[in-house]
Amino acid sequence: MRVLIINTSEQTGGAALAAKRLTTALNLHGVEARMLVGRRQTADRTVITLKRDWRLRWHFLRERLCIFTHLHFRKKHLFELDIANTGSDITRLPVFREADIIHLHWVNQGMLSLAVLRKILESGKPVVWTMHDIWPATSVCHLTMDCKRYLTACQQCPYLSPTLFSDLAAKVWKRKKSIYDAHRIMFVGCSRWLEENAARSALLQGQPVTNIPNPIDTDVFSPGDRAAARHRLRLPLDKRLILFAAHNATNPNKGLAYMTEACRILARDHSSMPADTALVVMGKNATELAALVPFEVFALGYLDNPHTIADVYRASDVFVLPSLSENLPNTIMEAMACGIPCVGFRVGGIPEEIDHLHNGYVARFRDAEDLAYGIRHLLFDADRQKLSAHAVEKVAGHYTPAIVAQRYITLYRELLEARHTEPDHP
Repeated sequence: MRVLIINTSEQTGGAALAAKRLTTALNLHGVEARMLVGRRQTADRTVITLKRDWRLRWHFLRERLCIFTHLHFRKKHLFELDIANTGSDITRLPVFREADIIHLHWVNQGMLSLAVLRKILESGKPVVWTMHDIWPATSVCHLTMDCKRYLTACQQCPYLSPTLFSDLAAKVWKRKKSIYDAHRIMFVGCSRWLEENAARSALLQGQPVTNIPNPIDTDVFSPGDRAAARHRLRLPLDKRLILFAAHNATNPNKGLAYMTEACRILARDHSSMPADTALVVMGKNATELAALVPFEVFALGYLDNPHTIADVYRASDVFVLPSLSENLPNTIMEAMACGIPCVGFRVGGIPEEIDHLHNGYVARFRDAEDLAYGIRHLLFDADRQKLSAHAVEKVAGHYTPAIVAQRYITLYRELLEARHTEPDHP
């Protein structure tokens, strides 16, 4: 069985990491899997990049320009929307023609256009589309937040500037719907939450939707010596360390405001904590948090070495991700694999990962007081040894490469068998 996994990037972003880990897992379990990306970042032989990658940059700029004009030349939301009006025709590539299964992941920002998606589906090859956000089930957005228009038909998108003459969201919706209505796609949500929300979309009516979680590399992300990890990272041995991590630490959607407010609440209610507790921040713009919290801040910046990232988790006492919208965050999965209890809001797929009071704490949504209580509980009151063991057990039972790969292999086989039993199949 030959599977072609397609993602815009090889290892930048959560979707890229998940797709890369799945590629590796499939190859270890008897499937010939290749990964096609727009931007290659390693020398991995299973990864293929588009030739003339300058075209990807051109496609990206062309798409941004179109969105920019519909935003009335305002930058707000410019990088939060995708319309897939341009992309590379991968159907001409030998690796595409040789594949038995086409497996799409995050294919935005100039990687694939809707026109290319139509050609992929017209090839007759079974297509699996792992959704790392809601974009495949909406018109142009990746985060619907409180908007429910995708349940009927996207139009007059709240992200876009109002206009009487050209409704971009409605146009993209119609294009997507015409493609989906003519073809069958196996949609996979990484969480049950995303599966349920996507299945409600008017775009996906009649399409099969299921859920399979992302895999975690448990050879890299595993429990380790906390003191040794702190020594390697030059972090203090005598403080409790709270970890906050995001690709961009100042991204409001990652809950920065609630993180900083929770820290202020902890310092207010527990006078000893500013002296014996520190905040470790991993991600871009990490240094900006130093002026926002009453604790010493260790800004590690953006890290891309998985072994170093695993050390950051091991060095920490608790990991906090107060995101306002999440699918199934890799960071929580990675922290749990390292035996670190986690705190997050009851939103998206986070409650599917964190079992409340069993391996972490699930706080009430947008409640900084409860977030602070959860952090304090895990640091001082809970049985850390039990929490750690339960976190590792949760990952071992649900998110290992072997478990996830086998679920996808079963799905691939079902799709191939169904294709060969179709009456009009040659």
